[in-house]
Amino acid sequence: MTILKSTIYLIIISLLVISCSKEEPYPEREYVVDAAIVEPNIGGPNEPNQIYFDFSTNTQTEVQRDTWDLRFYSGEEFRVSLNTSVYMATKQLEATDINAVNTATVQSMLNTVAIGTFNADNVEYVDDFDGDILKTAIAEVSNVENENKVYLLNLGYAISTETPQIGSVAVAGAHRGWRKIRILKQNGKYVLQYAELDETTYHEVSIEKDTEYNFAFFSFETNAIVNVEPEKKKWDMCFTVFTNEISGYGTYGYTDFITTNNLQNVKAYIVSTEEFQFDDFLTTDIEEEKFIATQRAIGSTWRIGGGPGVSPQIKSNIYYILKDAEGLYYKLKFSTLTNIGGERGFPRFRYAIIKIQ
Repeated sequence: MTILKSTIYLIIISLLVISCSKEEPYPEREYVVDAAIVEPNIGGPNEPNQIYFDFSTNTQTEVQRDTWDLRFYSGEEFRVSLNTSVYMATKQLEATDINAVNTATVQSMLNTVAIGTFNADNVEYVDDFDGDILKTAIAEVSNVENENKVYLLNLGYAISTETPQIGSVAVAGAHRGWRKIRILKQNGKYVLQYAELDETTYHEVSIEKDTEYNFAFFSFETNAIVNVEPEKKKWDMCFTVFTNEISGYGTYGYTDFITTNNLQNVKAYIVSTEEFQFDDFLTTDIEEEKFIATQRAIGSTWRIGGGPGVSPQIKSNIYYILKDAEGLYYKLKFSTLTNIGGERGFPRFRYAIIKIQ
């Protein structure tokens, strides 16, 4: 009897192993989660949080979006970009002496180096909207010290604490002020010089590259490096407030925005439910030529409308195909961006790894 039970047990285990291997969509790859329903903790209509999301592990990394200011690229180039989620802007000055810059010397620029001025030319004060690291508002840091100019830096806005009307958002609070900065290179590291506009001495900090991450993030409030993004291969998309553009009118702030990790080749494209139903989409239906490789591959295309007293709407007739940094394919579909009371900042989506046919 014992031998019979053992034999039956071994047969059952073998069948389970065979069954699991058949269900494994990518047997040669490691992953943890193949499907989930997700509610990113953006934090309501003030949208205080940036949420970095990783599909393979169903992991959210939550960061308050006004806790950092500058990010220093860890790749080959020496590039520095702005915190677009708080509407920062910057302008290169002619000066190379940071102590020579003060409020009087930049007074005429304070109304123009800003987001939402409806001036088409103000796009030069922000980073590339598609996330091209070679097109930052701050020029690449030069090996020649005298080529590195001082920049006027608009720190944007703190997170609002106001309660907006249902269907609307309130993301921009008090203005965070101004800084003057200069960035140099030294022994493979960044050297950041910074001060308030009328200070006659400056602070200086050395910032190392860490190739496990896309960027090192710096905060003027703490005068230190702060933790923001997960390791570069461990996130795929980010829910955030975003500085975008209106063609012909320059920069403007956008809420309920999604960026993808384009620096690690994360891509996405839209599929209509009239072409394929979400549950029916298989790897054989993937069209590689349709993938968009910029950080705005999803952007704001998942929803329409919204405003005082009017809730925005999800585009229910579309979903997305996403290819992550490891080459795994996922499909994701958004179901809401408000709570049951119609308040913004409460999105939900479902996703599934795309199984081999």
